[in-house]
Amino acid sequence: MSFFVFASLILLVMQAVIGLWLYFIFPAVGWKIPAVVLPVVLTALMRGAMVYTRTHYGTLESIAYYLAYAYAGLVFILFFAVMFFAVLQGICSLLHIQAKAVLGPLSLICMAAVSIMAVYGGLRQPSIKHLDITIAGAPEMTAAVISDSHLGEGVSLARFEKALSRLKEHQPDALFILGDLFEYGMHRQKYAQVLAGFQTKYGSFGVFGNHEYYVGYDGSAEFFRQAGIRRLDNEILTLPNGLQLIGINDIRTARVTAEQLDRLLQQTDPNRARILLSHQPLLTETAARHHIPLMLSGHTHNGQIFPFNFFVKRVYPYIYGLYETGPQSKIYVTSGMFYWGVPLRFFAPSEIVLLHIKGHD
Repeated sequence: MSFFVFASLILLVMQAVIGLWLYFIFPAVGWKIPAVVLPVVLTALMRGAMVYTRTHYGTLESIAYYLAYAYAGLVFILFFAVMFFAVLQGICSLLHIQAKAVLGPLSLICMAAVSIMAVYGGLRQPSIKHLDITIAGAPEMTAAVISDSHLGEGVSLARFEKALSRLKEHQPDALFILGDLFEYGMHRQKYAQVLAGFQTKYGSFGVFGNHEYYVGYDGSAEFFRQAGIRRLDNEILTLPNGLQLIGINDIRTARVTAEQLDRLLQQTDPNRARILLSHQPLLTETAARHHIPLMLSGHTHNGQIFPFNFFVKRVYPYIYGLYETGPQSKIYVTSGMFYWGVPLRFFAPSEIVLLHIKGHD
């Protein structure tokens, strides 16, 4: 709760800064309404909608959810756009260049453009990314990888069904789920049924992310069960084709230590192809020390909305894409299937990964 209060205060300040820029461009409107009245009123409405839609579900509630979180995301993006133009204006002033007449309209065009791009990025279906990986001794197979879908109030059932139907066309041999699967909202049972109906040759396997703990451990475990997902609870499972899957709980929320992971990986068969599923891209050194060929993670959303990715990268150096973590080890961090909270994507498109695994001697 304290996080959301703090975030609301930050957004209030950001709105005030945006309002002052609008006052600078259009002095006739005065500063009180754009820089004080509107930020206070809109922040109160936004915060109220966020709180209300946590426990009340329905069509109107979904609209309120979308508007509140979309507004919060747009404020974040527009604040940095305004700061960019404010810096330009400051430089021009120092150089005694009269640029206000140009920078003012240009900033409004820019703000409108980035808003449209961010909204569109959030509304578009996740792309299907093909990733070819060669692992010594691995059986040839294709696995679909889903992370950070955050289903429920923020992602409609119809949208989720459409994404899975596109994925089903590729006929993957297995489905790997990296956590943060379902949040809260209507049709919980129906979401689970849709996932349960996604049949593959070997089945669905997954691990908990941090949000499974936030929304309730027991409820999340039951959702996995109803969805037909074999949850890996700090354990190892060997598929019928010989591939070893290692799954660990959310590293930070469940407080999984390097020592715990080390003990778990010691139980794997180094002569088999191995893949580690971990919601957060952490403890990569431990995985590399055990020569785990591939680690799959999510959590970062690749920042979701630029320039938030710069802040995320300071915490998670492996923010998005394929990285080498050791001489025989790699990690792939996916940007996620949809979004968390803010229903926007800006220079960080969502994706579903189709992992094409090939072996060699």
